[in-house]
Amino acid sequence: MSQDIIQQDPWASLKQFTTARIALGRTGTAIPLREVLNFRLAHAHARDAVYSALAVNALQEQLHAFYLPIVLLHSRAVDRYEYLQRPDKGRQLDAESISLLKSTAPGYLRKDVAIILADGLSATAMNVHTQPLLEVLIPLLKGAGLSLAPICIVQQGRVASGDEAGEILQAKVTLMLIGERPGLSAADSMGAYITFGPKPGITDESRNCISNIREEGLQYEAAAQKILYLIKEAIKLKLTGVALKDNTGLLE
Repeated sequence: MSQDIIQQDPWASLKQFTTARIALGRTGTAIPLREVLNFRLAHAHARDAVYSALAVNALQEQLHAFYLPIVLLHSRAVDRYEYLQRPDKGRQLDAESISLLKSTAPGYLRKDVAIILADGLSATAMNVHTQPLLEVLIPLLKGAGLSLAPICIVQQGRVASGDEAGEILQAKVTLMLIGERPGLSAADSMGAYITFGPKPGITDESRNCISNIREEGLQYEAAAQKILYLIKEAIKLKLTGVALKDNTGLLE
């Protein structure tokens, strides 16, 4: 019977350019079983990413290669369930973390850039992409003459948790690397948020965001170059957010 033959979508050739769910084809009036199963698998991966945990010990071991102090912090969300139900607590550091940051040696304060890592909504992304991105990025930052604060790791952290850390460290700019909300075509996407003059209460229009950092998206070298450009511009102009544009590639 011809009813069980998958009819190809006219847009099928576009699938080579994206992992989005387009041109799925059909069997009669239904989506092919293969695509239904792929959708369920992608949904499962997304749920797993949301509940994944930072591999803190492995991450710390990887970060030792950069010869910077590492500070392990925690938000006010005590566990994953509270983190998901109370976004406000994920935006704030707990009292122990604040005390730990305040004990930072004076020689590591008032640096140009504070790199802060947080699990966000996909610790999977951080476990996979942190080391390869920083292997490219940190030499670029140092080569540009930018000084670096201790690397902070925030468990159960959201983007704004970096504002408090950056203020205590008195950094000019914070670079928050965080696991992004997983989608049905990418459960391991990392985001980079750049904030000049970090302090609690800053809102998202005052940040610059670089999204979809992963092998199948914005690759490490391109992401690192874009981060470096935005950080240098932020320090030069003393601002980030909607007023800071990425003008790379434009004619002078």
